[in-house]
Amino acid sequence: MHRVLKSISVIFHPLIMPVFGVIFYFLNAPRYVDTNIIWAKVISLSILTIILPLLLYLLLKITGKVNSIYLKSVNERVFPLILNALVIILTLRTVFRNHVYIELYYFFVGILVSTLACLILALFKFKASIHMIAICGVFMFFITLSIHFGININTTLALMAIAIGAVATSRLHLKAHTPQELIMGMVIGLFPQLVLVPYWL
Repeated sequence: MHRVLKSISVIFHPLIMPVFGVIFYFLNAPRYVDTNIIWAKVISLSILTIILPLLLYLLLKITGKVNSIYLKSVNERVFPLILNALVIILTLRTVFRNHVYIELYYFFVGILVSTLACLILALFKFKASIHMIAICGVFMFFITLSIHFGININTTLALMAIAIGAVATSRLHLKAHTPQELIMGMVIGLFPQLVLVPYWL
């Protein structure tokens, strides 16, 4: 069971969730998008939001700014969160800069707001769950997409709700967070996506 719960934290890692949200969007949006464009967006996004952060983590590891990829202490989170915010800004200015995919543009604006909120809490020595921020942000994005496009994704939403519970259970089992930190992560993930809905829905 320990291995299962640990694997859940890896499968639903915060670095993966934005790409998952974008792939889901392109698979379900009722509009034609050329396959080459989809591949270009997904590959460039993967480079910016997965590969680049991993390389930056290695740099922080070498310089002694972080001790492990799990960022167990609050102080370890500050530099990675700052760098991640810069990566999201870069994503907004390159991959989704022209508002052609306005839903994805505001999805990443919400991610940026959540990241900055998590950073502010870290500066005040509070360790909100980044795993919960990521998966709950994607969950709210899926809900708003279903309303926006009038599509039935109830099965996906049900599976996502189960996944949120599994991630929370995993983080508690691994003693990575307290219930309060998980709840705060959930709020930080859901709220920005919900607040930004009027700008594109």
